[in-house]
Amino acid sequence: MKPPVSVVSICRYPVKGLSAEVLERVVLSPGKCLPHDRRFALAHAATRFDPARPEWLPKSNFVMLMRDEKLAQLRTRFEEHGGHLTIEREGQMLLRAQLTDPAGRDRINEFFAGFLKDSVRGTPRVVEAPGHTFADAGQEPNSTTYQYVSIVNLASIAALEREVRVPVDPIRFRANLHIEGIPAWSEFDWVDAEITVGRARLRVVSPIVRCAATAVNPTTAERDLNIPAILQKTFGHAHMGVYAEVIEGGEIARGDSLVVDATRSRL
Repeated sequence: MKPPVSVVSICRYPVKGLSAEVLERVVLSPGKCLPHDRRFALAHAATRFDPARPEWLPKSNFVMLMRDEKLAQLRTRFEEHGGHLTIEREGQMLLRAQLTDPAGRDRINEFFAGFLKDSVRGTPRVVEAPGHTFADAGQEPNSTTYQYVSIVNLASIAALEREVRVPVDPIRFRANLHIEGIPAWSEFDWVDAEITVGRARLRVVSPIVRCAATAVNPTTAERDLNIPAILQKTFGHAHMGVYAEVIEGGEIARGDSLVVDATRSRL
């Protein structure tokens, strides 16, 4: 009998490019990502983004780990009820301001202008739009949305670790769900299949192509592993994890089983 596939951890990233928040449980809605995941972003001074008419924009329009690895020095926490963002470094609070308030955003903008003065031009600005998410992925050809839940198989990360011979923190891949219980890379066989997690149902739409942001160590903020190149050279692809769209909402929790619809899977 096969061991069950289970959810080891759930993460969200309220501000694009900043640190993860670990959740015990979350309620998913059809066609949406995790609540508050990539809800905010730090747009470059030259980026044109209209909150009244939000459109998906490439990550190059925003402050991001791929170019601004110094961001990994920070630990941030978003208080969804009060709207405050707390920024810490090495256990010391650097700023606490309200992300949802214009005056608070000004303080956050000024903080990042100073913190990233050597790598960005002008003052970054916090951006947000109702119902919008600043996801890296655009709409996939076989999907009806650009808001996905990203899933990474810890066995695939373990396979990568065996090749590089050093630990690889799963947070490098900034996924929403970390799962265990299946062989390395077999999650790619789920593309076009439906899966059930907790009370939610999702459809896997594509593998995730990895970029240079994964080279940044989330603990040291150093570029220490060229993950995309290593994946391509060793495994013949630059993928880690899969995107899935929510087709039936419901609560999911850490420890929940993940079940693949065998009638629609290639497993």
